[in-house]
Amino acid sequence: MAQLKGNLDRMAATTSETMPIVPGPKGPDKTVIVIGAGAAGLAAADALGRRGMAAVVLDKEQRIAEPWRRRHEKLTLNTHRALSALPGLAFPPRTAAFPNKDVIVGYLEDFARTRGIRVEFGTAVERIERSGSHWLVHTGQGVLSARHVIVATGRDRLPWTPDWPGKATFTGKLIHAADFGTAEDYAGKKVLVAGAGNSGFDVLNHLACADTEAVWLSARQGPSLMPKRIGKVAVARFGGFMAMLPTWIADAVIAATQRLVFGDLIRFGLPPAPKGGASRLGVEQIAIAVDDGAVAALKAGRISVVAPVAAFEGQAVRLTDGTVISPDVVIAATGYRTGLETMLGDLGVLDAKGVPKANGGTPSGQPGLWFIGMRPSLASYFHSAGLQAEAIARRIVRGS
Repeated sequence: MAQLKGNLDRMAATTSETMPIVPGPKGPDKTVIVIGAGAAGLAAADALGRRGMAAVVLDKEQRIAEPWRRRHEKLTLNTHRALSALPGLAFPPRTAAFPNKDVIVGYLEDFARTRGIRVEFGTAVERIERSGSHWLVHTGQGVLSARHVIVATGRDRLPWTPDWPGKATFTGKLIHAADFGTAEDYAGKKVLVAGAGNSGFDVLNHLACADTEAVWLSARQGPSLMPKRIGKVAVARFGGFMAMLPTWIADAVIAATQRLVFGDLIRFGLPPAPKGGASRLGVEQIAIAVDDGAVAALKAGRISVVAPVAAFEGQAVRLTDGTVISPDVVIAATGYRTGLETMLGDLGVLDAKGVPKANGGTPSGQPGLWFIGMRPSLASYFHSAGLQAEAIARRIVRGS
């Protein structure tokens, strides 16, 4: 107990922002370590704090919501603000229906401050290991011990780009969708977007308004696609209801909505989705894409659908159908990885892609090790994080 308190006190001295300390019992039996100070980690710490359990949140960054700060400046939530708040704190009045990243950053800072959540910044967790009935959390500042550890580092932690043949030879610009920047950056350029999922359509929605020379969409398979609005109604407002439906019914509703709103997109070159949107989300963790202008640009011929990328060849990109194009910029909208293998790789809790097999209140198979925020949701990431935090906190309190 003295070792834990001493380590925490030394770490607090290097914290870049002062956070109020959560009152409550200290020691390895009563203090829960939360790894990650995003929405899910903060929700977990808050749910524990309201039950009298002390929690310390470790984050490798120097500020709250640093990953949000690094994303492109026009990024907004695809989920409505009414479903995108954490428990007990609504968004400020007159917040836009789909809050932008700056609003999210401010909201998370307010949540941490008003809930008195203790965050130790600049504290990277290198690995965790089991020691008897406790976990040892190895950080750059020392080793901490706790009976319960909650991993809240996010499923979109590391941008991932395929190892396309010849990628290193490409003389144009190759970036990940996470580094999109602004639509104005692509004026007068020929742009290839590789990937027709959620991040691919986010990029296309912005490029639809840009004065580009050409935009190609390289699609291996089509998305399940929903409009951001139907008339003046934000479709995301129905996410909570959709999440309660049986999967096969949700699949049918999503497919019917896509067909009624957009018509047959196959005739514009977009491949069909291999299965229903709710099914893909539940089984493959593939989020539903949201249209906010890209489909209109596709129908108008400003976006052309092409085959998947086969290889890079200097100035050119060869596609799987043999076509060769010469984009100035290739944007890889190819997803993310958790990057948890080094931290947790030998514990048997990750699948082949490094995604935790368990999430929320579902036991991980390792006593006292929990995961939160590792699955997409039909409702919203924030809403789901709140529910998951409550489930984990209830289990920890019952077992403490």
